[in-house]
Amino acid sequence: MTTLFISDLHLESGRPAIGEQFLHFLSTEAREAEALYILGDLFEAWLGDDDPNPYYGAMKSALRELTDTSVPVYFMHGNRDFIIGSDFAAETGIEILNDPTVVDMYGQNVVLCHGDSLCTDDVHYQQIRAMTRAPEWQAMILAKSIEERIAFAIQARAESAQRGETMSDEIMDVNQGAVIQMLNDHGVDTMLHGHTHRPAVHTIELADRSATRIVLGDWYEQGSVVRWDTNGPRLETMPR
Repeated sequence: MTTLFISDLHLESGRPAIGEQFLHFLSTEAREAEALYILGDLFEAWLGDDDPNPYYGAMKSALRELTDTSVPVYFMHGNRDFIIGSDFAAETGIEILNDPTVVDMYGQNVVLCHGDSLCTDDVHYQQIRAMTRAPEWQAMILAKSIEERIAFAIQARAESAQRGETMSDEIMDVNQGAVIQMLNDHGVDTMLHGHTHRPAVHTIELADRSATRIVLGDWYEQGSVVRWDTNGPRLETMPR
């Protein structure tokens, strides 16, 4: 059997083609999988588990249908949906993983992460990331009305887009030192993440061994998936 990894779908009603492809994926290939891992940014913006958005409700129902077939689904927070919590997990049947997490893939230890923690050259973003992951900050946001949270998300997205236009690709990509540090900290030879929207397989030379970094792509124009079985991982696209 095959274990599937995806990330960076950025689901929202304004991009219906992505949602349609995701629903098809859940009802077909994912049904035959040993497990499905979603490594963050499943949604474009998550305002809280109490958000009544019907579009997101349909995605939650589809995930529930998959987990009800006994296919385990694991989710890791991204930088757009880091407020997903226990109510979402209970509704969908998924399991929320810490970032990073080490998993055993057919005898090989692999460290999984969303990828944004590796972009350490973007100091401003790392400061924001630390703030928004704090339980006190999240409690403050969730205490606001849905309307207030929507306004906050719109403003945050606009500011992020404006910053992105003025930053170099190098600053927005992962830092090689941070990658090496994570591999060494966990004693693994393989890393799998998303976030950067730059699908590729990289070879990294460590002091005592070679390692591999696999990067998932986004779903804006086509699906991106890692299919992993006893023969190893395959980073592949899924045409829309």
